[in-house]
Amino acid sequence: MQPKKQRVLLILLILSSSMAQMLDPSEIALAVGMAVGAVGVTGILSRSIFCYIKECCSPVWISFNRTRLETDLDNRLFGQHIASRIILKAVNGFMSNPNPTKPLVLSLHGWTGTGKNLVSQLIAESIYSKGMKSDFVHLYTSTFHFPHRHMFNIYQLQQWVSGYVTNCEHSLFIFDEMDKMQPGLIDSIKQYLEYYDNLDGVSYRKSIFIFLSNAGGDSITKKALEFRKAGKSRETITLKDLEQTLSLSVFNDQNGGFFHTSLIDKSLVDYFVPFLPLEKTHVVKCAMAEMKARNLRPNHDVADMVARDMIYFPKHEGVFSSTGCKTVQHKLNFYR
Repeated sequence: MQPKKQRVLLILLILSSSMAQMLDPSEIALAVGMAVGAVGVTGILSRSIFCYIKECCSPVWISFNRTRLETDLDNRLFGQHIASRIILKAVNGFMSNPNPTKPLVLSLHGWTGTGKNLVSQLIAESIYSKGMKSDFVHLYTSTFHFPHRHMFNIYQLQQWVSGYVTNCEHSLFIFDEMDKMQPGLIDSIKQYLEYYDNLDGVSYRKSIFIFLSNAGGDSITKKALEFRKAGKSRETITLKDLEQTLSLSVFNDQNGGFFHTSLIDKSLVDYFVPFLPLEKTHVVKCAMAEMKARNLRPNHDVADMVARDMIYFPKHEGVFSSTGCKTVQHKLNFYR
């Protein structure tokens, strides 16, 4: 490229970056397109410049950072040695493979407040520059998006997923409250999770699907109590101890979105990830981490008061927090 054109493009980048806050995307695109055309630069280069201003499905905005994910799992997720190991291994292996044979499908299970939503957020932040605010991250909550069977068209869900992946093959879909989803609904996107090269010219192989559910929480808690009563550390619980029981309980949960689903029957879920119930020591760590996130000096005494204010179960043993770390943020406001 000639020096004059290089200078013009540099000026365009500087000006467009400073103007991005004042103009809407269509105005930016028009301005950049006209300027680029004036110096005789190709349309491809025009799009390249535009992608420095507006989020695009490109490495500028989508690039997996393994170190960030590992660090965040270590520093922000507590009491979940099984989940941390599986998530890091699964996401790193998938994102490191330039030609995966199918989408990555993760199903996260456990009681409320144990870290399922947090892990979804950490995965998004390790892949997308804008994290959960990325245009390529799509969150669906069953009670909000699919409240009643007669109010939702299955074809609509198929269109949503197909349309988003057509726009960007590196799309992330998060389905929350799977235990409250209408049975059979999730089967409508089964074909997108299969080992197909493409469907109607669209490849779904580089997308990620994450399902969050409280289903299976009973079986996970039961196993944790068994280990505790046997005098075994919770850190000795392995995925093998939980995976089969977990998948069966979810598959046979008549009120859940995975009831007799072909996603499980056809082995399309790559990992069933158990989240163990949290103990007081983990709640203390959550409170300390929250103080740090607020740029406050971590105070162990305050964190301990927050943890002691939680309700624990089983009733006579008081081992596990009934809400995990979910209410820590609000309780911390009271003790500050």
